[in-house]
Order: sequence, then structure tokens, then C-alpha cells
Amino acid sequence: MIRVAIVGAGIGAEHLAGYRALPDRFRVAVMCDLDTARARAAIADDPEITVSDDLAAILADSAIDLIDICLPPHLHFPVSLKVLDAGKHAICEKPIARSLEEADALVAAAAASGRQIFPVFQYRYGHALAQLRALQAAGLTGKPYVASLETHWNRDAAYYAVPWRGTWAGESGGSLLGHAIHAHDLLCHILGPVAEVTALTDTRVNDIETEDCAALAFRMGNGALVTSSVTLGAGDDTTRLRFCFEGLTAESGSAPYSPAQEAWRFIARASTSQSDVDRVLAGVAAPLAGFAGYLEAVADALQGNGANVVTLADGRRSVELVSAIYLSARTGAPQALPLSMNSPIYCGWMPAAT
Repeated sequence: MIRVAIVGAGIGAEHLAGYRALPDRFRVAVMCDLDTARARAAIADDPEITVSDDLAAILADSAIDLIDICLPPHLHFPVSLKVLDAGKHAICEKPIARSLEEADALVAAAAASGRQIFPVFQYRYGHALAQLRALQAAGLTGKPYVASLETHWNRDAAYYAVPWRGTWAGESGGSLLGHAIHAHDLLCHILGPVAEVTALTDTRVNDIETEDCAALAFRMGNGALVTSSVTLGAGDDTTRLRFCFEGLTAESGSAPYSPAQEAWRFIARASTSQSDVDRVLAGVAAPLAGFAGYLEAVADALQGNGANVVTLADGRRSVELVSAIYLSARTGAPQALPLSMNSPIYCGWMPAAT
């Protein structure tokens, strides 16, 4: 049984639901938040969970195996280092760091401690993604041609009433970091790494410091061409993904927070037959989805089977992509990946005045 402390009762409440779906693998012992009333509301008065506002005491508790960091982005890196220094494993909400320099420091600290950090990319876990991976494994997708991503969400002034949101110092970035980062992780999970990005960004919707609109073009390492459209000024919250392969097209629905959990369309083309596609799809059992599926993979990794887990390398790759996007947007030029330690954005994408 893995004993867990959740630090941060905002998104931490959703993580808690994932843990509760796996009662044989995890026990949440503590919900920690400076706002103890919010923590009590998150646990719904569960007598098995202690409410605390003392992170230091949790770090010192030898009975805690794993600390789940659900804090504002500017706290992710320093708290992750404290968790590793305490000899515990960490789950860390996105982004794991605010620069490639910090991400590399986390990689080094995790290796030195012998503990693991698991970035949170729960969108990967669901029936549709399992089906797409099965089609790829069966050789039915073939060469990827193009893909398109839409992260069209609605965030207004009320959302930004939380003081740290919309600021470089607190949120560390805008729609690219806090919203589209999940779609971009799915892109790389399905098609592999990005080789080049060209980016346009702007602040068009809200009176905030950070960007809330973006138009991106990617060339993937395998040659596929991808567009990504991002806004926080849509009429509703929509995430939509479409991948055009040599052998089929894969198209998601529009669920904003769980695109891998609803049914996708898989449409055969060229020499691939729809009957072959449907036969593979029918053989894929529905796995645990969302946070529950993500946490199941974490539990497996802690027991030595990391085949399906989100790795620290995945988290670093996400930080690298965000860095390249911001660099392209600011220079007006395409940016090749990977970025080197000599890149002007290696030490962070924060504006100089921040």
C-alpha cells in the first residue's frame, strides 16, 4: 500500500478521486493546504484523511511514501526538490519546472536520491488512446501526414480573480503552459518528438500579463506537419484532436478535459480496410481512464513496471517544447529542437522585467 500526502486542495481534490478508485494500491493519509477549510471540503470529512497546513511535518513523516504536489506552478520545482531531499517519491502537476535548467536539476536530484518524480499528464489514459496505440502496434496507421489540435476554452475575469493566475511570477505562463500543454503532450505521445516549431502568441481576451491566444506550427521528427490553435476566448471549453495517417484518420470528440476518454472515430483509407481497423478496435478493453489510469501507472512504476507511466523525461520534454514555443514567439523565427544549454531560453522564459 502506497501512503500518500496531497499538497494543495484545489486540483488535489480531483487527484483524490483518482486515488479512491484504487483503494488496494493507495491510501491518502493527509490533505495539506494553508486553507484548512478548503482541505476539509476536499476530503468531504473522510475520517481516514488528516487535514494539515504543515508541509514540513509531512516531509518529516516516515510513514508517507509519495507526495502529490498540486500547488501553483511557481512552487512545483522548489517543493519537488524538498520532497526528493526527504527521501520520498513525488507526483507533480504541470509544469514540473519553469525552465530547462530547473528540469535538468530535477533529473539530477531524482537520480541522486533514488526516488522518482511523475509529471501529471492524465489525458493519456483512456479507451481511445489505448485503441490508437493498438492500431499503431498492428501496423494499420502507417506514416503520419498531418495533425491538428484545438484547445479552445473559455476563461474570463472571474477565473483570473485568483491572484497568482495570469501573472508570470505566479502562473509562470499562459494558455500554452496551463491549458494547451496537455494536447501537446498527447501530440508527442502519439507522434514522437517535435523537430521544429513556429509560434505566434498574443493576449487578446483578458487583462492579464500572460498569453491567452496562440497559433503554432510544428514539424515532427518523423516529418509530420501539425497545427495547434489555442484560445481562452471560446464560447465553451473544447479540446479537439485529428491525426491523418497513411492508413487511417483518427479523430477525437470535443471533451475539454478528457479527450482520451470518449469515443474517437477511426476512418480507414488507402490500402487499410475498415474491417481490419474495427477488428483491432474491438479487441481493446477499456482501461482505467483519467487520473485513475494515470495513478494506476504510477503504482505499477513504483513496483518496477514503468511501461505505461509518464516519466520525468516526458516532463522535461514538455518544458523544452514550451521553451521553444516562447522563443519562437519572441524572435519571430522557427526554433529547432532539441534546445542546447547555450539556448537563450535554457534558463527560463520569464520576461526580463518579471
